[in-house]
Amino acid sequence: MPMDAVKFPLPVKRLRDDAFLTPFFPAVEARHQHYLSARQRLTGRRNRQLTQVIDQHNFYGLHRLKDRSWIFREWAPAARRIFLVGDFSNFQEMECFELKRLQTPAGSWSLQLPGNVLQHGMHYQLHIYMADGSVGVRLPSYARYVVQDPQTLLFTAQVYEPLEPYIFQHQPPPCPAAPVIYEAHIGMAQCEEKVGTFAEFTENVLPRIARNHYNTIQLMAIMSHPYYGSFGYHVANFFSISSRFGTPDDFKRLVDRAHELGLRVIMDVVHSHAVRNENEGLAKFDGTREQYFHSGSRGEHAAWDSLCFDYGKVEVQKFLLSNLRFYLEEYQLDGFRFDGVTSMLYTHHGLNRVFSSYSDYFSDAVDNDACTYLTLANELIHEVRPDAVTIAEDVSGMPGLAAPTADGGMGFDLRMAMGVSDLWFKLFDLRDEDWNMDQLFYELLNRRLDERCISYVECHDQAIVGGQTAFFRLAGSDIYTKMRLTDTNFNIVRAVELHKLARLITAATSCSGYLNFMGNEFGHPEWIDFPREGNNWSCHYARRQWFLADDPELFYSKLGNFDQAMLQLLLQFDVWTSAVRKLRVDNQDKIIAFERGNLWFFFNFNSHRSFTDYGIEVMPGKYQLLLDSDETRFGGSARLQKDQTYLTIPELDNNLLKHEIKLYLPCRTALILQKLD
Repeated sequence: MPMDAVKFPLPVKRLRDDAFLTPFFPAVEARHQHYLSARQRLTGRRNRQLTQVIDQHNFYGLHRLKDRSWIFREWAPAARRIFLVGDFSNFQEMECFELKRLQTPAGSWSLQLPGNVLQHGMHYQLHIYMADGSVGVRLPSYARYVVQDPQTLLFTAQVYEPLEPYIFQHQPPPCPAAPVIYEAHIGMAQCEEKVGTFAEFTENVLPRIARNHYNTIQLMAIMSHPYYGSFGYHVANFFSISSRFGTPDDFKRLVDRAHELGLRVIMDVVHSHAVRNENEGLAKFDGTREQYFHSGSRGEHAAWDSLCFDYGKVEVQKFLLSNLRFYLEEYQLDGFRFDGVTSMLYTHHGLNRVFSSYSDYFSDAVDNDACTYLTLANELIHEVRPDAVTIAEDVSGMPGLAAPTADGGMGFDLRMAMGVSDLWFKLFDLRDEDWNMDQLFYELLNRRLDERCISYVECHDQAIVGGQTAFFRLAGSDIYTKMRLTDTNFNIVRAVELHKLARLITAATSCSGYLNFMGNEFGHPEWIDFPREGNNWSCHYARRQWFLADDPELFYSKLGNFDQAMLQLLLQFDVWTSAVRKLRVDNQDKIIAFERGNLWFFFNFNSHRSFTDYGIEVMPGKYQLLLDSDETRFGGSARLQKDQTYLTIPELDNNLLKHEIKLYLPCRTALILQKLD
């Protein structure tokens, strides 16, 4: 694996330079010491790397030995007896398939089998005798492939050892200075009303993503989850990819093809909680809930109907850390987006809390074990892959989450700027005249100087059933009948214009990258609703209607054109490596103007007023129009001449010489200019 990839720019300010943090320095230091102590418990000594001790996935589970025999190991400290059952035993307990308790590691069990006993495709599971005498049917905790029987709907582990295992052909692309992320779900990535596959995504969707200038794919719902409608967030089998999408080799082929196309692949990792299922998951695996999870109410996430890991337990740390290393090495992933980080950081899970004071970040409700686990996770990931990217989904704004570990932070490369999306959806419910430009510009730039952020108008969260996509919120019911270019519908025209402006200003002001959920770039209609009993198990709302974006007679295609052109330009000029410099924010005129790199951005959010010869002070020189959101290829009215150039005009203002550029700014339009000299 090449390690000469481009590294992310360093934060421009240290965590401890935050004046608001000064009273809490002792708490920051105590949290850091907590991490150092936990690290030493894991490694045994300070100078030992985590990769030297985090390798449990190559010890536990089912493995071939050099002599071609099989070895199976499991960790179940409270178990009394364990039998391996499967096709090879007609799922009956047999003495020759009983595991033996090991002296070390404590709580471990082992069984060695001749090489011809297990064959590729065989199904297996465990019968575990609990302390109370009951017998539980369980799936191995380190099972690498779990499948569901289409008739019985029961899950079993499956031996996966194809005669010709997939071999990666392509190296991962270098780490970009700023990830431009396409958030995607394999199952709903096809037009047909069915569950899509890795193979279909590889053939049909990957080329589309690459063509549209994204450089990173964030894949949801990869880890095995029994209930499809959970969106992949109720994980049962942490080391198994979801078999409803295909095989491990199918997933490897997807990642390899993405790398060939210049796309990096990161995965949603769900270590914030686990499904309650006992037969499929980790709940009461050895008869006790405390094996992996907290006891009592602390182990319950009532809002999510799931269980909460005990992050202070060494064996749990090793399990979760090994899980990260496994995906990096087995599938050559390029990083992770950690889901539900807020829930991990606080014992109250952030529910019904408003984080209005720094004391909220250092109260007794903070789970220091979780903070330590996340710090260890970031350290391990970057040991295995120095060029990997880690992104935190945290709504609380915990200081130091995306600051370097050496500075007392938790080591994430990036965090999601969740407040930006929240503001957009509040604005969408207001009249245009009531949009506050000062508030908008402030929120777009509202981030700690020691951290790097990913901004977005919307991700999958806003479109889940009960919600709406941004375009659906703007367009309303007209989205069903008025999307042809020949339809002169005011509501749709407004939605198209604001959809483009919102995306451009969000991407152009983002600290360090941008995210979009698949299909939303072209205004995909309706919400997301997975097949369930309440909708008669329909996939109608769990798919992507790509043909809408490919029809040149529909506004959808024009929105797609704009997204493509916008990202191409922002990447070409490498805007995310430069600071944003404000030129003007005028709430009365609804104008926002700023400069970044060698691009100059001008937004007119006014619903009805177009401005002629609108003067804005800029650097003296010649400017060329590179992008106009009102172009016909973007579904606009072409009120400006394409590719025109502008010369600044010198003026005296209180005996000071300044230079202004005079622009025609049509209502609800954005312009991008380049300074030529």
